[in-house]
Amino acid sequence: MKSAYSALMLLCVSTAAMAQSESDSADIYYQHLQLNEIVVTSPVGQIKRKQSATPISVVTTKELHQTASTNIIDEVAKQPGMAQVTTGSGISKPVIRGLGYNRIVTVADGVRQEGQQWGDEHGIELDGQSVGQVEILKGPASLMYGSDAMAGVVIFHPEAVESAGQMGASFSSEYQTNSGLIDYSLRFGGNKKGFVWNGRFSDKYSHAYKNKYDGYVPGSQFAERAANALLGLNKKWGFTHLALSYYHFTPSMAEGERDELTGDLLFNGKNIKTYSKALPYQQIHHYKAVLDNSFVLGDGLLKATLGYQLNRRQEFEDEHHHHEHGEAEEHEHEHEHEEGEEHEHEGAGLDLLLNTLTYDARYNYNGFDGWKLTGGIGGMWQRSSNEGDEFLIPAYRLFDIGAYLTASKTLRLWTFNGGIRVDSRHLHSLALWDDGEERFTDFKRSFSALTGSLGAVYHLGKSINLRANMARGFRAPNLSELGSNGIHHGTFRFEKGNHDLHAEHSLQGDLGVDYSSKFISLEAALFINRINNYIFAEAIDEATSTAMGLEALGDNYRYYNYTQGDALLKGFEAGFDLHPIHQLHIGATYSMVDARQLHQPLDSRYLPLTPPARLTADVKWEFLHNGDHHSTAPHHLHEAAEHHRADHLFDNAYVSFGVEHYFRQNHYYRVAGTETATPAYTLLNASLGTDLLLRSGRKLCEVYVIADNLLDCAYQSHLSRLKYADINNVTGRRGIFNPGRNITLKLIFPITL
Repeated sequence: MKSAYSALMLLCVSTAAMAQSESDSADIYYQHLQLNEIVVTSPVGQIKRKQSATPISVVTTKELHQTASTNIIDEVAKQPGMAQVTTGSGISKPVIRGLGYNRIVTVADGVRQEGQQWGDEHGIELDGQSVGQVEILKGPASLMYGSDAMAGVVIFHPEAVESAGQMGASFSSEYQTNSGLIDYSLRFGGNKKGFVWNGRFSDKYSHAYKNKYDGYVPGSQFAERAANALLGLNKKWGFTHLALSYYHFTPSMAEGERDELTGDLLFNGKNIKTYSKALPYQQIHHYKAVLDNSFVLGDGLLKATLGYQLNRRQEFEDEHHHHEHGEAEEHEHEHEHEEGEEHEHEGAGLDLLLNTLTYDARYNYNGFDGWKLTGGIGGMWQRSSNEGDEFLIPAYRLFDIGAYLTASKTLRLWTFNGGIRVDSRHLHSLALWDDGEERFTDFKRSFSALTGSLGAVYHLGKSINLRANMARGFRAPNLSELGSNGIHHGTFRFEKGNHDLHAEHSLQGDLGVDYSSKFISLEAALFINRINNYIFAEAIDEATSTAMGLEALGDNYRYYNYTQGDALLKGFEAGFDLHPIHQLHIGATYSMVDARQLHQPLDSRYLPLTPPARLTADVKWEFLHNGDHHSTAPHHLHEAAEHHRADHLFDNAYVSFGVEHYFRQNHYYRVAGTETATPAYTLLNASLGTDLLLRSGRKLCEVYVIADNLLDCAYQSHLSRLKYADINNVTGRRGIFNPGRNITLKLIFPITL
């Protein structure tokens, strides 16, 4: 399992390779196919991936190590069916099968992550170094997570604690050439007499990234700092764990200001790279505490999770800074912002404070004639307030609750799973008066829904699995969509909410098939998703805004209204993994989604932010692979492995070459220039890595060299928000381009105590 690399093996349900482990062969050279024992979280509790009727991808720790990125979302966004909405190199939001934002629930430390995720330039407040494994549930997952899980769920599992009686530590560091990113992370954990603990501290800095069209991109620099701690008790009766975390992120915001003569992007009148934050910028603090309990009770397991999160998001803009302190004092106070957080609080324009309490209690029962049953309740309470002197969304109170029942059973060649859930959400938006005018009105909305799913897997022998699933999803509109009324500086928008929006309801069908043999794995999946009342932001052209009596905004800002319509999304994912010999892997994947608004003319036919079709291919050669071996391997292979570990400096050495081709996106939302077409582009990547061993055979460290965009291709992702920055009057090109060539060096030192 440690050498599993091909992206194909994680496509869709990622089960083609699993069936190989059930064969009679004990050939150690194909142990990388033995993935059937991986247990994942699904809408029906914990099951093996091969038994899930819904598509699930798993990204392992090793694969995370072998990937380079500036944030954890980018590390998993290349999985088939996934993409990301980006703002520069530091901020990314996940997209699953063409749907993102509040249609995806992200889970960390066992609870849903809540941190103003409605915003275009609001990323996920999570330290990627603390993640041990990632599960991606594709399709409506409202059964376990309620509203907002319409597109799916991304679950970030924490790193595993040490085995019983062990203590361990690690140190990792990374450097990236394009943005000068430097990070390091320290961890220490242990497991003694049932008492478990783990602690990690991480730090990351990046200056502005560069590409061959824009040079350096001022405003794309960021800094990140995080600390995590786990304390727990593991006993025969179950376990109780307390997880604490703090995350601090300071991204600058690229606005696209250019020199009229040279076309260079500017920061303080110059095109420079700097690690210092630049106006405008954000300041995000996220605190989280999670109490996770699991108790053996009768023939089942009682699981209760309680989480509290405090998210503070502040935005600092030039206009506010000048208004407060005057032009002459700008640089002095900018320096003060860097020196102390007290000044940051004083000078913030937009300042959002969000308190969230999440709860979930469920009982997993396994003692009823082979049925696996799960019943429970879950939901959250939220309170949001405006602490600054600029306003975008109203303060609000929210409470929701849901009850659910799921079931799973295997009958010979069939595995059935499904369930039902009922939800109720209540929201109260508070009034606010600003300069004698009512900025936000007081209103209340309630939403409820009945959702469910039913699926089956047919195991056609040991090599083929056929899958089918039907699921209904639900999403209540968020406060930004319902009540926003103000300039959002990070998005070049004046956003106006709509109090009358209805909840979204979806009905999705999935079909899938996979096949595996000793030398090849094949997978394919189809899905179709009908969404009623799909909500999106629509730009208003200048003539319309003038006719409506709206003030001119200037500075490249535009008015946006929230509207909705019925949508239909259809998609296809397929791929193969060829491994004619142990050392060689040849893989390819293809994924696409067609997302349309029904009964609309061409200008408004296609949904905004739909990722283009993508084709990937990779070739990997493993020079040495002498890691852990299964006891079923022939005795002489164990002896050979021990010999290599004692006499060789390298282990698990590999070299890999990959290609990513993104097709032209002609399906875009054209009304008032909301979006534009995006040309096709191709990226060439390469990587190599190895474990360095001591003479004793113990691992000294892991070393990875990863090259992305080797040919320094200048491109714009269709989902990049910087694509719509100002036009370069010198070249005629609009917007800011994505990062150019980047080479990453990673070092990971494990320490056994």
